Amino acid sequence: MILIGGSTAGNACSMQGGKFENKIFKLFINGSTASNACSMQEGEMKKGNVQKNILLVCILLAVNILSGCSKGGVDTETVTEKKKIVIGSDIISPYLYKDTDGEFMGIDVEIATEALHRMGYEPEFKLIVWENKNKLLEDGEVDCIWGCFSMNGREDKYLWAGPYLYSRQMVAVRMDSEIQKLKDLTGKMIAVQETSKAEEYFLRSDFEGIPDVSLVYCFSNMDEVFAALRKNYVEAICGHESALISFINTAPDEYRLLEESFLYSALGVAFDIQYDEEFVEELVKTLGDMMNDGTTAAIVGKYGLDAEKSLGRGND
Repeated sequence: MILIGGSTAGNACSMQGGKFENKIFKLFINGSTASNACSMQEGEMKKGNVQKNILLVCILLAVNILSGCSKGGVDTETVTEKKKIVIGSDIISPYLYKDTDGEFMGIDVEIATEALHRMGYEPEFKLIVWENKNKLLEDGEVDCIWGCFSMNGREDKYLWAGPYLYSRQMVAVRMDSEIQKLKDLTGKMIAVQETSKAEEYFLRSDFEGIPDVSLVYCFSNMDEVFAALRKNYVEAICGHESALISFINTAPDEYRLLEESFLYSALGVAFDIQYDEEFVEELVKTLGDMMNDGTTAAIVGKYGLDAEKSLGRGND
């Protein structure tokens, strides 16, 4: 039986102007042989040559009907779903997190959703283990990494759309800590997220101005980093300013930020180096349009961040 979008040829054609609405045509194809071609509601068929002629007519009629259905008369266009773009990230508030109903929220969620909708796509957010991000991109399990991801030092490792935002890398300590400046971290124990810029900077000794800490604990996500400071496992934690502020706001009398920043990060959307360049170029343009028309600033402002600084306009 020939199917058109899940309907039989007869059912599909019965919708075309009512011309054949009382007839059902079935066409069985086996190699080059057609048989049992037609059943009709109008009387009995004669045998012999009449049957052969009827068979031929039914075959030709079915072909013509199928052709007619595909070309005009009935609007056979189906409403296709928007192509999904799978976005990989871990939880990093206020950029990407889940609300009490389990729905994704955050700065990057809103920016990604708006940008992709403008391009005719639908985002699908997928939580990942951060250190597995490169393999997920290579295997095509996610289309991109989008979640407060620093471009700095990674410019040649990915195909980038961005920067669309900027962020300072900062240090948070307990309110009663003796640590006042970045240099006071010398000999101290700190916590960072695995494969982050903070990990890279504090595990290597060739970055100017980075103190020589005694131990760096690396955790798979920022919630574990926050817990390390909360439970006094470490004396300081390092990461994106907005993420640290979000943590501090849970107990503002217990934690504080140092004034110094050890890195000014450009945030981008990372694709595998072999990804569709035309798509990425379109996303770059769309993100630029959103920065220029005030959309990005409005989204950032909703989450309590300084829009001018986040857009790189007030970081002298």
